[in-house]
Amino acid sequence: MSTARMSTEIVCIVGARPNFMKIAPIMAAFAKHGVAAKLVHTGQHYDPAMSDSFFEQLGIPRPDVNLEVGSASHAVQTAEIMRAFEPVLDVEQPRAVLVVGDVNSTIACALVAAKKGVKVIHVEAGLRSYDRGMPEEVNRVLTDQISDLLFTTERSALSNLQREGIAEERVHFAGNVMIDTLRAHLARAVDAAETLGGKPVRGYAVVTLHRPSNVDHEATFRALLEMLNQVAEKMDVVFPIHPRTQATAERFGFADLLKRPGMRMLPPQGYLEMLGLTRDATVVMTDSGGLQEETTALGVPCITLRENTERPITIAEGTNTLTGPDPEKIMQCLADILENGGKRGRIPELWDGQAADRIALALRAWLDVR
Repeated sequence: MSTARMSTEIVCIVGARPNFMKIAPIMAAFAKHGVAAKLVHTGQHYDPAMSDSFFEQLGIPRPDVNLEVGSASHAVQTAEIMRAFEPVLDVEQPRAVLVVGDVNSTIACALVAAKKGVKVIHVEAGLRSYDRGMPEEVNRVLTDQISDLLFTTERSALSNLQREGIAEERVHFAGNVMIDTLRAHLARAVDAAETLGGKPVRGYAVVTLHRPSNVDHEATFRALLEMLNQVAEKMDVVFPIHPRTQATAERFGFADLLKRPGMRMLPPQGYLEMLGLTRDATVVMTDSGGLQEETTALGVPCITLRENTERPITIAEGTNTLTGPDPEKIMQCLADILENGGKRGRIPELWDGQAADRIALALRAWLDVR
C-alpha cells in the first residue's frame, strides 16, 4: 500500500470501473468550488491497466492513497478494503468520507467511516431494484442507512429512502454525475469505425453481460449467447467481453458461440472507446446499470437483459426496455427497434452536466455550518 500525507475535509473513494465516471466530475467540481478533497483508490478494479486508462482519459487526479486490494470474493474483498482503509482514516482524520455508487468499495469504506464517527456522504443514493439477490442492492441499501448526506439522481429515489426511514432533510436531488462525464467527453469519443476497423454496414448492437444471474447459470447463459447469434444474422454484435464472462464461457464450453459470423468480440474498452461504440450503435443490449443511463442520455435504444432495474427513470422517460433474459422477448423488442426505431425517450430532469457542481456547492454549505 502506498500512501501520501493528507490534510483535507473530505476523503473520496473510488474502487471499480463504475466509480470512475462518477468521481471524475466530483473531483473537478471540488477543485472549482474550493472543497478540500483527496482521493483514495481501493484497487478493487479487476484490471489495473484499464483502471489507469480511465484515470488518464477522464482527467482524474492520481490517487493520494492506493489500497491495492485486488479481486476476491465479495466477503473477502469487502473485509480487505475495510482492513486497509481504517489506518488511512486514523492518519488523515477527515471531516467526511464520500462514496459513490454501489460497489464493494462503497459499503466497505462507508462502514469504516461510520464505525469511527466520520460523516458519510453517498452520491447516487436511493436507487432500488428491490432484488436482494444482487450484491449491489445490499451495498446500496446499507450504505444509505449509514449515510449522513445523500445525493440522488432521480426524484423517485427520495420515496425509496423515506420508506426506509431516512429523513428528507438528509437527501438532496442533484442529478446524475455520470451524465456530467458523458457530456464533458462526448466530443472526444472515439468513433466506432476507428475501434472496429470500419463501421459495420449493417449497423451493430453493443452487448455487455456480466451479472451472475445471466452468466453463472449455464442454461441462461447458453440461451443468451444463442440469441446473440440470431441477432448476428441481422447486424453485427459488438461484444466487449468482461474477463469473468469470458472465463465462464470457456468453463461452460461456449467458446464456439462467441466465434460465429457477425460476433465481433473485443477486450474491455476504455471510456472514450466505449462511449463512441454506444453513441453510434443501432441498439445496446446489456445488464449494466450505467449503460441504461448513458443510452438514455444519448437517445440510443437499450434492451436491458434483467428482470428488474434500479434505474426506473430510464424506462419511464428514457430509451430503455426491460426484457429479462428471455430470448423471445428480446427478439421482439429488437424487431420493434429495427422496424420502428424503438422508444424515443427524453433527457431526465437535472441530467444536464451540472450535477457535480450542485453537489460541491451543497457540500460547501454543509461543511460551513459544522
